[in-house]
Amino acid sequence: MNQAIRTPSRRRLVASHRDLDVYPGAVDAAMELFEHSRRFPHEERYALTSQIRRSSRSVAANIAEAWRKRRYEAAFVSKASDAEAEAAETQVHIEFAVKCGYLSRSAGAAAYRKYERLLRTLVGLIHHADQWTLRRR
Repeated sequence: MNQAIRTPSRRRLVASHRDLDVYPGAVDAAMELFEHSRRFPHEERYALTSQIRRSSRSVAANIAEAWRKRRYEAAFVSKASDAEAEAAETQVHIEFAVKCGYLSRSAGAAAYRKYERLLRTLVGLIHHADQWTLRRR
């Protein structure tokens, strides 16, 4: 079942997780961090580099899982909460990358702000889960 959402200027169809505004933002933010992490020191390969890549990718993956589990509000909220937690974890890794000098302060601040926006959107999804979950007939 497709769901229509209201935006200030129009009504549009949300047929998959890719249609949610938060999903492409999560993918873009993860890819940006991936590019930055390619320049992290070799000794961080199995530490900070791996952690920041995993948590940032997990945000998008959990959004997709939440969408597929929207038959049950509790399952949807659980996966959206997992995405929220991974976004917050990614912010911590960004902070460490800046403090360690692997990421410039300006690049770190920009990435951190992107995750703040994702977090706000995810919290909104969670608080309005009833609007996103499927209704039984």
